[in-house]
Amino acid sequence: MRRRARGGGGRQAEVLVDSLGAKGDGLAEVDGRPLFLPQTVPGDRVLARVTGERSGGFKGAVIELLEAGPLRAEPPCPFFGPCGGCALQHFDDAAYADWKAALLPLALERRGLEAGRLLPLVRVPPGRRRRMVLTAVRTAKAVLLGYHERESHQLVDIDNCLLATPALAALLQPLHDLLGDLLAVREEARITALESETGLDLLIDSRHVLALQDRERLAAFAEAVDLARLSWADAGSDAEPVCLRRDPILSFGGVPVVPPPGGFVQPTTEGQQVLVDRVLAAIPDTAATAADLFSGCGTFTFPLAERLEVYAAEGERDAVASLSAAARRSDRAGRVTAETRDLARFPVLADELSGGDVVVFDPPRNGAREQVRELALSDVPLVVAVSCNPTTFARDARALVDGGYRLKEATPIDQFPWSGHLELVAVFER
Repeated sequence: MRRRARGGGGRQAEVLVDSLGAKGDGLAEVDGRPLFLPQTVPGDRVLARVTGERSGGFKGAVIELLEAGPLRAEPPCPFFGPCGGCALQHFDDAAYADWKAALLPLALERRGLEAGRLLPLVRVPPGRRRRMVLTAVRTAKAVLLGYHERESHQLVDIDNCLLATPALAALLQPLHDLLGDLLAVREEARITALESETGLDLLIDSRHVLALQDRERLAAFAEAVDLARLSWADAGSDAEPVCLRRDPILSFGGVPVVPPPGGFVQPTTEGQQVLVDRVLAAIPDTAATAADLFSGCGTFTFPLAERLEVYAAEGERDAVASLSAAARRSDRAGRVTAETRDLARFPVLADELSGGDVVVFDPPRNGAREQVRELALSDVPLVVAVSCNPTTFARDARALVDGGYRLKEATPIDQFPWSGHLELVAVFER
């Protein structure tokens, strides 16, 4: 069966997709340059339109699928295609796993690096995502709630998500109803929903001005769907708790932590446990101190502090406040020191790190360029890197290796199914 996409202008060409790029786009060739085609797989023969320039090649769109490749699969989600939440539901599962596992060694190879030992890919299946960030807009006809189309401001309305935990997926329709009553036409909202161990934690970020009636409606909603906490923020301002029925709690190393509203945590419980296990497995019995850089609210800090003295540094003050409060309430208060510190502008210096036993760092997607420069100058014998971006990780790994470290081992972890995102843990030794 031939499938057609929306038409449009631009140069057209019939091409054969021969591989996948790092973000999951199919790669074909036009004029000796790569053509990136979303939602294609190797073996697809398509009529494509060149839509613009891209670094090293062209961006494209499929006009018509002329012949499906052998690795093409039926997407399980009815929203796949328009919805930008997933990129690879149409790819054979075994081939997808092989491609995902190859992202890390390929990124290392491009930097002239190789891990001493590359462990097998660890996969977290769909339906485990405990944290979702959604966008909503009120139109003249209805509320749209969901994800944007790829490289577009167009919002795709969804009433289910195969990535989310059942509790989060079940929240979508009640959220539609709530926002339909709350928002005025053309008003928007950004919703961050987290399934904690004690219930759902919801942050709504919107320029809508809350009236008393709105607050009553939000409180009634929290009661009806049994939220643990509901908070409101205005365009990124400090979140205000509108309804706190009980503390939303996540446990890190057995320590209960109340994360800040909308704060970053690992997207799946299973993925978090794999990351923690791999980090702890790298720590020698002789270690006594550790620095946890980009610590968040304590994902690695508290497991490390079960037997080490830990210095935690993080740029988000709310996360540090959550970490510090949890430490004070725990039996590890004397082993944890936390500091709010912008590690991109004010990295922990080599002299501050030297003499320590272990450094663990888990930066955002753009990596830890400035911090790694200082690490490379330090005498710390063991560095454990956690990353959600193989490309920036490989750049940072190159700096560490050039500074005298050896990349001992690395573990790729897929807790972002059907996407080009890959988590990893890597161990460096002097």
